[in-house]
Amino acid sequence: MGDFFEIDFLDVETRKSGDAITVHYEVGGRRTIHVVDGGFDAMTQRIIDHIVTHYDNKPIDHVVVTHPDGDHACGLRGVVERCNVGSLWMLRPWLYSEALLPYFPTYNSADRLAGRMKQLYPYIADLERIADQKGVQIQEPFQGARIGAFTVLAPTPQRYFECLLRSEKMPEMAGEPSNSLAGLLEELAQIGRALVNFARGAWGYEVFSPEETSAENEMSVVQAAVIGGQRIVLTGDAGRGALAEAADFAPMAGILLPGVHRFQVPHHGSRRNVSTELLDRWLGPRLPQRPCAGQETFTAICSSAKADPDHPRRSVERAFVHRGARFITTEEGDVTTRWNAPPRIGWGALPVRPYPEDYEE
Repeated sequence: MGDFFEIDFLDVETRKSGDAITVHYEVGGRRTIHVVDGGFDAMTQRIIDHIVTHYDNKPIDHVVVTHPDGDHACGLRGVVERCNVGSLWMLRPWLYSEALLPYFPTYNSADRLAGRMKQLYPYIADLERIADQKGVQIQEPFQGARIGAFTVLAPTPQRYFECLLRSEKMPEMAGEPSNSLAGLLEELAQIGRALVNFARGAWGYEVFSPEETSAENEMSVVQAAVIGGQRIVLTGDAGRGALAEAADFAPMAGILLPGVHRFQVPHHGSRRNVSTELLDRWLGPRLPQRPCAGQETFTAICSSAKADPDHPRRSVERAFVHRGARFITTEEGDVTTRWNAPPRIGWGALPVRPYPEDYEE
């Protein structure tokens, strides 16, 4: 059959969007299973069942944690615990406690700081413990690392370190709110979401948030591969800094920009992760008009829950369509994007989404 790939974006359906991606591909006669993020705990069994049903129940070669947020890391704990996993790829901030110690004067030892960071990042701390118990090798997915057919485009160690220092989760960087304050902040956020205004915009008009995404999201591992001439980019929750760094390195991985064939929309379609300049750099300039159905030049896949009113943002969906994307979300169920892959009974094409005539102000 020759080289092929099938990339499945599983539907993480809660009131908050999450990512759970399984990848099955063959290059040069070698088949590989590659899991990227695992959503929340309830996704563990779905990931395992999907692999058993569609990938011939083979061992998982690589598990990648793009960043430590719960909507990406939680479900992987059960996957690593219950499956035969070759390598676990994730970044662990406590490994750098010695270098970070001068920035946190209230800590008198690297061990104490490392212990505190494990408390602040519990999901990946659990993953480390499970992997150690099972003898699964943990590797660092820094720029240039090869994960099967994929190459890590971001982050570099330097930018990861900078993200750690900016993180509000780190000790003394920000106080931990009381339960009552946390509840108030959530109520205010709900009110803010309810008051979003929409404005109509002509084809090609784009507007994004001036705010940047979180430091944790900027830590996201960005991976790319070329399989059968198809350029694939998986972004996690990467922000503008990560996407710019990844674009700088992309030619080293054989990804000549602009132009990709499969592109994961970062952070469930948030307005704080992309910009017109970055999308031009990755995908090319805006087209003079929308291509007809079936004539799109690439596929953009967005992991977004139907119950999550905030994702994807219409302004982001518009921007991808402006560049010729067939924009697909997981709101109606699992999404598969494939090339030269074995047939799969019962799966068909999703309808094209209508172009959003309005956008969030």
